[in-house]
Amino acid sequence: MPIGKVKWYDTERGFGFVSNPGDEDCFVGKQVLPEGVEELHPGQRIEFDFAAGRRGPQALRIKLLDSPRVSRRPQHKYQPEELHGMISDLVTFLESKVQPDLRSGRRPDRKTGRQVAEILRAVARELDS
Repeated sequence: MPIGKVKWYDTERGFGFVSNPGDEDCFVGKQVLPEGVEELHPGQRIEFDFAAGRRGPQALRIKLLDSPRVSRRPQHKYQPEELHGMISDLVTFLESKVQPDLRSGRRPDRKTGRQVAEILRAVARELDS
């Protein structure tokens, strides 16, 4: 049985392709996935049997050799309502602590500046994720 790597797999369409050493890529349909497996992930190594199909090689059965290497998207730390509250508090803090100093021609003190910078970074990270 050859060992190949999943090139791509589309869960919605229920098929994908795996590299087949020394031959053309092999079609993998969802009907040949092992029990309990819903999808394959790019780069995942599998062992498979295949046969010539109408459109090229087709996997008949597969065995997973690697656990999936899923790239994880950053999780949002805050719910939208919490983020709204943070931004609202930030605006209030800026208006009450920072703007008066700036209007007077002074910069905010070091402690206030650090607090503002920390809050801005947290909000920016959350909005960017």
